[in-house]
Amino acid sequence: MHYAELAKAREELTGPGGAFEIITIDVNGIALRAYRNALPDVRALWQSTLQFADRTYLVYRDERLTYAEAHARVDAIAAWLAARGIGPGDRVAIAMRNYPEWLLIYWACVCSGIAVVGMNAWWTAEETAYALNDAAPKALFLDAERLDRYREITEPLADLTLVGVRLRGPEPGVTAFADMIADGVSLGGPQPAVAIDPDADACIFYTSGTTGFPKGAQLTHRGCITNLYNMLYAGASTALATQRATGIAPPANPPVPVSLLTTPLFHVTANNCGAYATTAAGGTIVLMYRWDAGEALRIIAAERVTSIGGVPVMARELINHPDFATTDVSSLTAMSGGGAQVPPDLVHKIEDKVASARPSTGYGMTETCGIITSVAGDFFVDKPDSAGPAMPSYEAKCVDDAGNTVPTGGTGELWVRGAAVIKGYINRPEATAAAITDGWLHTGDIARIDEDGFIFIVDRKKDMVLRGGENVYCAEVEAAIYRHPAIAECCVFGVPDHRLGEEVGVAVLLKPGESLDEAALRSFCGGLIAPYKVPRHVWFMAEPLPRNASGKFLKRELRDRLAKDLPVA
Repeated sequence: MHYAELAKAREELTGPGGAFEIITIDVNGIALRAYRNALPDVRALWQSTLQFADRTYLVYRDERLTYAEAHARVDAIAAWLAARGIGPGDRVAIAMRNYPEWLLIYWACVCSGIAVVGMNAWWTAEETAYALNDAAPKALFLDAERLDRYREITEPLADLTLVGVRLRGPEPGVTAFADMIADGVSLGGPQPAVAIDPDADACIFYTSGTTGFPKGAQLTHRGCITNLYNMLYAGASTALATQRATGIAPPANPPVPVSLLTTPLFHVTANNCGAYATTAAGGTIVLMYRWDAGEALRIIAAERVTSIGGVPVMARELINHPDFATTDVSSLTAMSGGGAQVPPDLVHKIEDKVASARPSTGYGMTETCGIITSVAGDFFVDKPDSAGPAMPSYEAKCVDDAGNTVPTGGTGELWVRGAAVIKGYINRPEATAAAITDGWLHTGDIARIDEDGFIFIVDRKKDMVLRGGENVYCAEVEAAIYRHPAIAECCVFGVPDHRLGEEVGVAVLLKPGESLDEAALRSFCGGLIAPYKVPRHVWFMAEPLPRNASGKFLKRELRDRLAKDLPVA
């Protein structure tokens, strides 16, 4: 592959006068790489889409909203919030499925200087209560399922304004979304004009915590916009390098993008990557009630979807679905995978089975507002086990345990620094200090960087299970299990899984005289932690769990011994 062409494209696009010119800026005393031509804040991004007024913006089942209709509703939501004294510096939480209302509320808030708190729709009442107390939002938008869960909280927040989306009927103490829109429209006028600090929080997205509590990552306006430009750069650089290497020019009039969002909007994959990129291009976002490969194929054919992204298992289920061969997927130009490493065999399957689409991936984190790396097309096919090169807004290095940079090709923890790195974690100064050193984010992933600048993720330093794109911290699951009175010892670890990448496994030692079975343990955990965190594989041990000299459980030894006979299915 012509990696020299990719390097030349990078130099041309990011050099002086280039469309993605990189400059160095000072943010709180730290010199960071940033894009000279980037929009100043997320409000400017949303306002730029007024030019697409007549285009279809959001599709959900038989519902369709144009950009003009979306702007009218966004303005109404913003006016309603402002009338209730909710404005710059405040927070508003969203707890619901991927309904169109999610994005309308999001744009209304960030354009008003309000930070959106993304609530994980899988959370239990206890987890929901923790995040609400941690973030202290002024208002909470929630659907019927999340309202049921909210009602289970024994000590709800005082003075929290509740707005219900797609409820079953009137609910005491809850303003219906339709009534809110009507009230907002009656207030008249465009969205309130506010000045937004680029380093103010745009949203708070929670990532599971190593100590048993999730951490609220502060994604700034600058970080979210930088991530958008990282994605735009990734597409431009790949297209330019491929054209020069092959002589094949991209289509002169590419279709307006139609993106099928398959992952939750409370994660950066769907929100900061999928929704931002499609919105910026004036494209159409198609939403699903829940993931179903057969339904996704029907939507691709009916809506002429051009791109679909999600965790790798979704692409695998699409191409393995019995309806795939008879479904018209010729509109697809890109199939991407993120939230987990894309297995090399899947890269080649996409390349071989979807004639019109090219495989792509992005490696990133909540803590980087989205992607760190990106790779697509021929470059991905040529290095299918790579995550691609770091985007130009990042400095990237691999370090040893002492923080020293390792030579090219050597393995070490990947550290990155740039304008997309989060400000920190709310109410967690110690966690922030541990994760970010002089602007360098410690990713917790062991990697190597080759001579072409491509990054390969080879292991995970953090004690974490990556299940279908969801981070599950072992300590969090262990903390829940230890609340059962029959438990003497437990050790949680990841078990390889063909569909989800990893599943949650646990080795358990019961107290003398106690009895417990898998179903009872899972049921107990289900009342404390989200379903995706509940162990799928449980081993009850007859002897104390093995430990090292310092008393720590030999997690890797347990995993290798117990999981070796499990089918990877």
